[in-house]
Amino acid sequence: MTVRSTGQSWALDIALAQGGFDALHPEAKGTLEQLGHDHTDFDKVFALVKSGAMLPKAWATVAGQAEERAAHHERGGFAQTAADLYVRAAVMWGRAQYSVFDASDPRKAAMREHANHCVERLGALRGGRVRRVVLDFEGGRIHGLLHLPAGEVKGAPAVILGPGMDMIKEDYIYAAERYYTSRGMVALSIEGPGQGESRANGLAVDLANYERAIGRYLDHLVALPEVDPARIGMFGISMSGYWGSRAAATDRRLAALAAFEAVTGDFRTIFEGAQPTFKNNYMYMAGYTDEQAFDRDLAERMPLGDLVGSIECPVLYGIGEFDELTPLEQAIESFERIAAPKELRVYENEFHPLGGVAAEVFRFGAEWLERALNGEFAETGRDVRHYVHRDGRTTDHTADPAWWLGTVPARIADARNGHGGARG
Repeated sequence: MTVRSTGQSWALDIALAQGGFDALHPEAKGTLEQLGHDHTDFDKVFALVKSGAMLPKAWATVAGQAEERAAHHERGGFAQTAADLYVRAAVMWGRAQYSVFDASDPRKAAMREHANHCVERLGALRGGRVRRVVLDFEGGRIHGLLHLPAGEVKGAPAVILGPGMDMIKEDYIYAAERYYTSRGMVALSIEGPGQGESRANGLAVDLANYERAIGRYLDHLVALPEVDPARIGMFGISMSGYWGSRAAATDRRLAALAAFEAVTGDFRTIFEGAQPTFKNNYMYMAGYTDEQAFDRDLAERMPLGDLVGSIECPVLYGIGEFDELTPLEQAIESFERIAAPKELRVYENEFHPLGGVAAEVFRFGAEWLERALNGEFAETGRDVRHYVHRDGRTTDHTADPAWWLGTVPARIADARNGHGGARG
């Protein structure tokens, strides 16, 4: 536990009790719906929560209800109804086990077994189109879910679906089916070092092993007859926008990257200024109990800096104007360093979850990737920017907020002076 998370846990409990989940993550329900959470389940869970300690019980309670209902419909022969409920149960069991920050806790393992059972039943009901993937990796194992389109598929484009730090592979089941396999694309939702089953089985995250894990998943995809090795992209949100950026800079097999809410700033904001749960979670993911050692060994070395200048594939970034984890001026400064074909969308008055535009973001990111993997957006010097207003308008050719009045912070001006490019 960090010093802040220990000393400020009471504040988080008050926020949960008085404002529910929205007090911690504004409008996040919209994002969670894209991750397979039914809004009625979500409301039932947070009606039971008055403190952080109550989260595992609440998620497990409602997950158990959905799983029981799924089994009822499966026994009755209503396969699609059962499958939908198994998805809802799986993501809630995943959220329950996530809320237990002790890999050796048997309750965490029991909740994971329920999630795995729900995924197993889903795969059977979907005709084997959802499959577990377990790969050996640097003395441990990494875990994913392969999502295949219906029918016979060969040489299709594929997308790696990268979860944020507090997500798991099951969180992408709904999005994989809705936005990718329904379009004839292959999707692979992953857990890297430090996440989900990978962390529970002892594999912690360090500075660079997550991008190497993405490389290991790429090894798996390129060997599948269903996949075109030249058309593999990645969709990442939050920390997977960061990890995806590192992977795109170091592995040329990634042909496109769409990253939303990517943590591309100095990491002092997320680890010292944002809710203390973020740093506490990442220390658990990295296997640290000594906060000073974590700061010295990892946190201070994490900023992307000039690494993004090594990206060569087309990239799309989207971020909320008031993202709590990456200040907008830092996100734009990092974007300026990219020389590859690039696109940036800033969403007015949105916070880190991008909850108010989540449905649009997930659909647009998928469609953008599909087009990018088919050869679009690759022209040299491409630099497209949009400021997306809450009222439906879009200002094109710039992502700078209008209230900046034509000025830009000095750090952005300095970056722009060093990194040119034609804007669209």
